[in-house]
Amino acid sequence: MGKLLLGDSYMFNNNLKEARENLEMTQKELGYVFGVHETTVSGWETGKDNIPLTKLVRFCNLYNYSLDFIVGFDRKNKQYNTQIKLDKKKIGSKLKIIRKKLNLTQQQIADECGISQTTYSNYELGINLINTLTLYTICKNHKISMDSFLR
Repeated sequence: MGKLLLGDSYMFNNNLKEARENLEMTQKELGYVFGVHETTVSGWETGKDNIPLTKLVRFCNLYNYSLDFIVGFDRKNKQYNTQIKLDKKKIGSKLKIIRKKLNLTQQQIADECGISQTTYSNYELGINLINTLTLYTICKNHKISMDSFLR
């Protein structure tokens, strides 16, 4: 099995539904928490739609779930004492460090994620917050914990 390519229309198998059900919440109730319709929550749970990273992190912070569990990297939830704070500049710096450790160019990372080099560059520069599926693709392809990456 080769590397996961974002452009392959692959959506990660996630545990959001399991976590929501463990919290005894309906899709409508979770939608209310995030200010979205229950059909949006359904799309996130089935992998038809991408959950924005800000909402995914908010869910994990609010209900003490690990990102790695929710995105399916781990089978068991790990609870952390610290909350994730999304800082575009810090995330961008980490992306650059990891890319250099992997000895890859921005274009190579962009190609594996099915995005433009400019889009990836804007993530590294901290101009834009990386989206969930791009971060997932990088972490999955290079065996990096999303929790450790964002903490």
